[in-house]
Amino acid sequence: MRRVVSLYLPTWPTDRLRRRLGKDAPPAEVPIVLIGRAGRKRVVLAADSAALALRLYPGMVAAQARALCPELVVHDADPAGDAHALDRMALWALRRYAPIVAADPPSGLVLDVTGAAHLRGGEEALLADMIARLAVVGVAARAAMAGTWGAAHALARYVAAPTAIVASDAGGCAIAQLPTQALRLPDGMADALAKMGIDRIGEIEAKPRAPLALRFGPELTRRLDQAYDRSAEPIEPIEVPEIVQVRQAFAEPISAPETLARYTLQLVEALCEALEVKGLGARLLDLRFRRVDHRIEVVRVGLAKPVRDIKRLTRLLCDKLETVDPGFGIDAMTLAAPAAEPLDWKPVANDLTEAARPDVADLVDTLTNRLGPERLYRITAAQSDVPERSVRKVAPTEQPGGETWPARWPRPVRLLPTPERIEAMALLPDQPPAAFTWRGVRRRVTRADGPERIFGEWWRRGGEVEAVRDYFQLEDEAGERFWVFRRGDGEQPATGDLTWYLHGLFG
Repeated sequence: MRRVVSLYLPTWPTDRLRRRLGKDAPPAEVPIVLIGRAGRKRVVLAADSAALALRLYPGMVAAQARALCPELVVHDADPAGDAHALDRMALWALRRYAPIVAADPPSGLVLDVTGAAHLRGGEEALLADMIARLAVVGVAARAAMAGTWGAAHALARYVAAPTAIVASDAGGCAIAQLPTQALRLPDGMADALAKMGIDRIGEIEAKPRAPLALRFGPELTRRLDQAYDRSAEPIEPIEVPEIVQVRQAFAEPISAPETLARYTLQLVEALCEALEVKGLGARLLDLRFRRVDHRIEVVRVGLAKPVRDIKRLTRLLCDKLETVDPGFGIDAMTLAAPAAEPLDWKPVANDLTEAARPDVADLVDTLTNRLGPERLYRITAAQSDVPERSVRKVAPTEQPGGETWPARWPRPVRLLPTPERIEAMALLPDQPPAAFTWRGVRRRVTRADGPERIFGEWWRRGGEVEAVRDYFQLEDEAGERFWVFRRGDGEQPATGDLTWYLHGLFG
């Protein structure tokens, strides 16, 4: 089922202005409007959330806005700059979230995330990640996901708070009670519908189509059919000069798997030549298939490091051709590299005694594209004394950092995601348990080492100002080894409540 995301940026022009002003930007509570010309008048073209709260809306005469709010901050609008910045944001979304992304002027993006949401932890996690990342850079956003562009567009602007998700077959019901303006109608058409007593999308759907088409032309019924998934609305991916891409059109549609594979090889060869001219290697590849019904099928391949190897890239792309539905035929194929980086060649070993380092990037690419980028990683040390914070996930090919784990006290092979409560018998203040019960099994301790005292990190959380943990390595009668800790030092009550937890397993 098709899944489309509409990302709505309600205060995009003013958010962009604040980012451009940086530390010179006025406080968030100070209203800002952007002024431009509409005919012979100067009117408000954009307003931030503070201005909207004061009922200063786009379309208001600039002089009236100044009269209603003397402390109003006024700047000239820059529609061309806003559109260019929106294209740059679309490029960011293309590289991070989905292979089909387009700008939805004047203040939004549209993404076809069919088959891509699971790579970000699911649909809810994908939308939440979008909103959170934009909030970090000061851009307000709302997002909705539905089965069609029209339904997602309407939900993002009139329902999302800040996100909304509806099933692919439930978009029509979800938008039925929304105002007619949500259908992306031409200027003035919604007002004309209101004069006829039609205010909701569902009311248009209930009316006979012939009189509506005669009165308003084909645009009204076209938008309605697109929103209700009765008519296709393809999303043309954004094209910017820095994306290296090659294209092959066909006089007759093709659909056979071996034909698709043959042309995939030809496109890879052409793309590698273009990348070589620029001295680049691909980090991300999108192979797009345009069907005769204007629907676009996409194969996306990620790479651990810049690559310009024809055989390797072709194999990775052909491994995913089975996911492509050619429909009644494909009339064009486009291979693009949305992410490309300088390709650094490493010298080969010039001495027979010098061992070449194995390159596992090919294996990493194969596993990543089969399992998903979030499922393949390695663990490295992080700068923290608290055990659960002293590890972090990194890309499989990332170079190790300078952090290391303590050499004096070994760490367990397996660290539990959350320490589990145990019942323990021990002498205080610093003696290990003589026995403990974990998951209903009582274990008698035969050997122990410790304690290793770890203090809380007060700069992270206020509750850790005086927190203390005493860690012990324990071995039971069966030879199993455990890593347990006691909260508190056994002397000061503020350091912990003296409860015991199991945090890891050795071997």
